[in-house]
Amino acid sequence: MLRFTENNETIQQEEYSAILVGLQLREDISYSMRELSGLAEAAGVEVLGELVQTLEKPNKATFIGSGKVEELAMLCENMEADTVIFNDELSGMQLRNLEEALGVRVIDRTILILDIFASRATSREGKLQVELAQLQYRLPRLTGFGKSLSRLGGGIGTRGPGEKKLETDRRHIARRIDDIREELRQVKNTRGVQRAKREKSEIPVVALVGYTNSGKSAIMNRLLADAEKEDKTVTEKDMLFATLDTQQRNIRLEGNQEFILVDTVGFVSKLPHSLVDAFKATLEEVVYADLLLHVVDASYENYGFHIDVTEKVLAEMKAADKERLMVYNKTDLIAEMPPEALCSDAVCISAKYGTNMDALLEKIRSVIFSDVVTAQLLIPYTRGDIISYLCEKANVLEKEYREDGTLLSVKLSCADYGRLKDYDIVQNNTERSSL
Repeated sequence: MLRFTENNETIQQEEYSAILVGLQLREDISYSMRELSGLAEAAGVEVLGELVQTLEKPNKATFIGSGKVEELAMLCENMEADTVIFNDELSGMQLRNLEEALGVRVIDRTILILDIFASRATSREGKLQVELAQLQYRLPRLTGFGKSLSRLGGGIGTRGPGEKKLETDRRHIARRIDDIREELRQVKNTRGVQRAKREKSEIPVVALVGYTNSGKSAIMNRLLADAEKEDKTVTEKDMLFATLDTQQRNIRLEGNQEFILVDTVGFVSKLPHSLVDAFKATLEEVVYADLLLHVVDASYENYGFHIDVTEKVLAEMKAADKERLMVYNKTDLIAEMPPEALCSDAVCISAKYGTNMDALLEKIRSVIFSDVVTAQLLIPYTRGDIISYLCEKANVLEKEYREDGTLLSVKLSCADYGRLKDYDIVQNNTERSSL
């Protein structure tokens, strides 16, 4: 595992080995445990094994039963594990009691996800958002973290805010939270100005949303490659949370139609509420988008679970009613298409090989440019500015130079047509004939 100093110098860090622990109450947690294993591997942790207990309710002191705690301690000793990762969020008291009983580092799912985010955030805003989420998580657990807060070394669950001693008090953290929120408010205001400029230019926005590692960045890169903008591609890796920072790219279609494509952070089950709150400023792009592309990994056997998790997060963000297009990706890995993907409102693609990307673009075009009007505009030669605007912003089908001006057969938005309808010779002739 690698870590970086403040001067961006790479330092080698020891490898960590962990045992995963899950508590099954009512629902089957086999998938959730597999996902936890993937998260651990994404954080650079070697998974040695797992332990699952079935209970009616969690133990208030140790989350799992006392007998299982003893079994877990023996398992850690026999397998030489130095970390235990729980599949659920633990209280401060539970963290302290478990560390004392097991004698190894204990973290929960929330700490693990926050640690991954802390290691992947690259922009100033992303780092602030992760730090805010970490501080919000740790504030109510100051008395329960025990050794965890006093660790000076690196390791899972210690990145980000960097509490360097146990004496870090609530007042200091609360003050830092206020400072971060103020900085994020300024960033939000800046993004609001940028959004206002986009709305003024009337360029539609399409946002990619979906479960982590469903292929959102791959879709963006494929569309950029088809538009001959390979220099604008974003980070793309086959791993959980490969990218965190929201990316925006301009996609121009044939006929001068263009839209802004937004790649957002992926979702995951049991996504910490503090993280959702911290990233709300970034995820606002989803709320203001004209169309959501809900990307689904069609190769995953339980893709319906991914869809449900994404829908829940969208609902939490007040974006449940946004118009969306279901995009089933990674079809190169399956023998037959999912039944849900065969409906007329879905598109099956392979971003890796570019399969059916033309159909996806056509679907996008049909939604965001549904208000396009075809008109015959006769523009006087004195209004060269209008000609230039239409050639740049609209789809000019034909152009004819006449004595009284330039006749354009053009496809343009309803808003543009509303401003230029006085030049529509078909409408004007119809109005004169009706008099």
